[in-house]
Amino acid sequence: MDFSSSAAQQEGLPTQQHQALLAIKGHPAGEPMTIGMLAERLLIAPHSATELVGRLVAADYVSRRADEKDRRRQTIELTDKAEDVLMRLTAIHLTEIRDMAPKLIDILKSLQTDKE
Repeated sequence: MDFSSSAAQQEGLPTQQHQALLAIKGHPAGEPMTIGMLAERLLIAPHSATELVGRLVAADYVSRRADEKDRRRQTIELTDKAEDVLMRLTAIHLTEIRDMAPKLIDILKSLQTDKE
């Protein structure tokens, strides 16, 4: 988590905003993401999710609009800017994971051996 937070902050993205972008990106395609769904995924109160989305909209990471089926709900989508940032962060994370993989495998093997 520390590595992920540092990488996001180097992109100018606070940790909670990065987590929100990941949650939105991970939402099934074709199904609209709502602010309420985001709140559930991040385990935060709906009003906190609304404020978070407001900050993401202001930074041009997310677009927000009224749901076509239920005008009381708001749906959110990633912007091209958010997609670009997530692509850069993913590349950084993959490099870190590849570097750490041998160490993690050794740790897991030792844990498995200890239990046997």
